[in-house]
Amino acid sequence: MDQEVVGCFVLLVIVTLLSVVQNAFFASKVEQESKSCTSKIVHRGGSTAFERVFTANQNIRDAYPTFLAVLWCAGLLCSQVPAAFAGLMYLFVRQKYFVGYMGERIQSTPGYMFGKRIISFLFLMSVAGVINYYLSLYFGSDFQIYIRTVTSTISPLLLIP
Repeated sequence: MDQEVVGCFVLLVIVTLLSVVQNAFFASKVEQESKSCTSKIVHRGGSTAFERVFTANQNIRDAYPTFLAVLWCAGLLCSQVPAAFAGLMYLFVRQKYFVGYMGERIQSTPGYMFGKRIISFLFLMSVAGVINYYLSLYFGSDFQIYIRTVTSTISPLLLIP
């Protein structure tokens, strides 16, 4: 494969592979907690620790396709570097959510709220990329440089609560 082509999406691949490893970690935590239950058949409602780990993992799995879709759309249509940075921040926030949910559920709220902000940012990047494509196609105006400047400036601001 051409190195220049790979360079256009290698950061997105790295973030995606890291998210796969993180999903495997979450699944192993669910498996560990299910083995610590006394009964051979794992059913929901067995232990509160298992219930928390299972629910946190399920919530994360429910949002995972949305994350992947907006990550790749934002990276391919707008700018790879800010999208990859936002993706890494999402993985960090997802870890914080999971660990917080295993403690008291109130501890998971900051992770959940930051995750929503990051998904919204990636969605807006995707929409900006689509709009820019059609503007350049029909009107010959390419705002890609401006969009990259704005997204590169905004992506570190995701860290500010």
